[in-house]
Amino acid sequence: MLRSIESLYGYPVIARDGEIGSVDEAYFDDEAWGVRYLIVETGNLFDKERVLISPYSFERDNPESGTIKVDLTRQQVKDSPGIDTHKPVSRQHEIDYLGYYGYPAYWGGAYVWGMGSYPTFGAMGAAPGVEIDARMRRLEHEEDARTEDTHLRSTRAIKGYGIEAADGGIGHVHGFVFDDVAWVIRYLIVDTRNWWPGGKEVLIATRWLNHIDWIGSTVSTPLTRHEVRSSPLFSGTFPIDRSFEERLHKHYGQHEYWLPDGSEDSAVVEPVGER
Repeated sequence: MLRSIESLYGYPVIARDGEIGSVDEAYFDDEAWGVRYLIVETGNLFDKERVLISPYSFERDNPESGTIKVDLTRQQVKDSPGIDTHKPVSRQHEIDYLGYYGYPAYWGGAYVWGMGSYPTFGAMGAAPGVEIDARMRRLEHEEDARTEDTHLRSTRAIKGYGIEAADGGIGHVHGFVFDDVAWVIRYLIVDTRNWWPGGKEVLIATRWLNHIDWIGSTVSTPLTRHEVRSSPLFSGTFPIDRSFEERLHKHYGQHEYWLPDGSEDSAVVEPVGER
């Protein structure tokens, strides 16, 4: 199901033995656009105000329930490695975090979630809270895993970035649309109303982006301003149905990511090229 990432903000996060806190923002990686962590505000519950919660821990639930249930205990979360979410999360911090819970590393595999298509845990590792398993120990001894840029970005930080089409500015990032099964950001919600009278909100797929300037706070696409202006109107209604996606892809002449050719779950989202 395609939903707004902002709809999760404020959701209570419920462990097996009680509430942990509420969702404040999401961290995604800027290569595959996978939603790697939710940042949860814990209040005075623990000795740390904010903790990372991975989709590996999520239990499947009714999206309209207004909560996120995790297969963890509050003690496990309390004892998890401390991470300062006000600073960039390093790859070493991720290794410590994933190793603590026994979760597999998502990077370096053939899919968005490493060796799997979706962030399902199951038999892929040990139970949460155990000592780092052999797979994570091997990662810890790989120098590139220690030094590689982690590419994690905050959804709150990217909101408001300008959108640059092939022939000029066309809007700004107003929100994010994610797939709540694959936990991948599929589209940016782009507000064009400051760029021309009578503008509207439109969707631009993350696959159709070719550059992000983190210093200049802009996102670029080879789509033209005319293509974006004439694209199907996004009404802001969720969940987004497949018929709207089909019209959107047909308008831009782009390949549908859901077709059975494996492209939907590729690890690195290739930007749109010549069409």
